Amino acid sequence: MRDPLNDSRGFTLTELVMAVAVGLVLLAAVSTAMVSGQRSATGIERKVTTNQDARAALEIMAAEIRMASFNSTLEPNLWRNPGDCTISGNQNWRGIQEATATSITVEMDIESPPTKVCGDTSGEIIRYEASGQGITRHVITCVSGVRNLDSQPFLGPIAGHPEVRTVECANCVINHALPVFRYFDGTGAEILHANLPNDIPRIRRIEIALLVRSADIDPNTGQQRQMAYSTSVIPRNHGIHF
Repeated sequence: MRDPLNDSRGFTLTELVMAVAVGLVLLAAVSTAMVSGQRSATGIERKVTTNQDARAALEIMAAEIRMASFNSTLEPNLWRNPGDCTISGNQNWRGIQEATATSITVEMDIESPPTKVCGDTSGEIIRYEASGQGITRHVITCVSGVRNLDSQPFLGPIAGHPEVRTVECANCVINHALPVFRYFDGTGAEILHANLPNDIPRIRRIEIALLVRSADIDPNTGQQRQMAYSTSVIPRNHGIHF
């Protein structure tokens, strides 16, 4: 009589090696899929964060620049020199007292009811200055002829706080091929920066462009993700003459 225990056979060495090899292949495939998925999710997160920061900055800048030269009472000699708060601002330039490729200073009388004084409250004189890898927003107030300046990082790295990860502005430097601010007259023709500030009264449209880089490296490319955003602003009050 045959003993069934003696007929049982185990796996051969070849079968064990093949089973291990198949298992390793499957494990490698799963691992690759997981790493790829993680990198894709991280890349999407970087893109979303960069998109949110850039678009939020553009919306705020556009909203404030759009109000340049707002003067509901048509008050004469309203515009101030943003440098010293005296009423010696160029009245022909009205609510755009500075216009360059990397900076712009806008003024408006937005209080309700109007005080017929520009700069006596926060938010009536605003300067955007692009430099390095970011943009700074300056709020200028003039109280009893005294100039007060409140400057805050608006877009880009925050000085002294490297732990705060934010986007970097690639075109926030002088003479970059893509200016942050471009200016156009009523016919749509671009006003060359070389002709400013003399041509400030002719400004009818302002284009804001941001070329931004993500703060962190994109795991898919090994490079910082870079994207361009732009918006067009029509400061309607700047074209009103009285």
